Amino acid sequence: MTTYFAQPVDPVVLKELRMIDDAGRETGPVIDDEGGAPLRCCLRRSAPGERIALVSYAPLRRWAARTGADPGAYDEQGPVFIHADECVGPAPDAGLPFTDDHRTVRRYSAEGYILGGRLVERPEGFEEFEEFDVFEAFTAAFTEAFADPEVALVHVRAVEYGCFLYEVGKR
Repeated sequence: MTTYFAQPVDPVVLKELRMIDDAGRETGPVIDDEGGAPLRCCLRRSAPGERIALVSYAPLRRWAARTGADPGAYDEQGPVFIHADECVGPAPDAGLPFTDDHRTVRRYSAEGYILGGRLVERPEGFEEFEEFDVFEAFTAAFTEAFADPEVALVHVRAVEYGCFLYEVGKR
């Protein structure tokens, strides 16, 4: 049986982003007074008082550089939160993070072109998103995505802003 997992931003990339982000800006750490920011380094929400940074990140561009793809106009960069200092990464048993709201599972071809996506949302009749099997809903979306032989890459993104949350891997 195939299992799917969330891939955090690579530690080498994080080291670069903590100095200069993908928009060429110096990174400016802040103290997160409220907490709750979705951290892409350790795939959890920040706690109040943590040092974090909001950086511009181009996940498709970096993937394309590794694979030789040319995403053309699909290349994009957007804001992501990371720890301002090195962190330990995600917990081994973290599961799928950031599933507490509607998400889009976006599919990309080997060339880096968007092949479509699927909205993972709370079905009607459920008052809370957590009341139905979130893991099952995401697994179904990932299975559908990777069943297409043209799909080379899958991202989970926030619906409201389109922000990159994480890349999906499979074993």
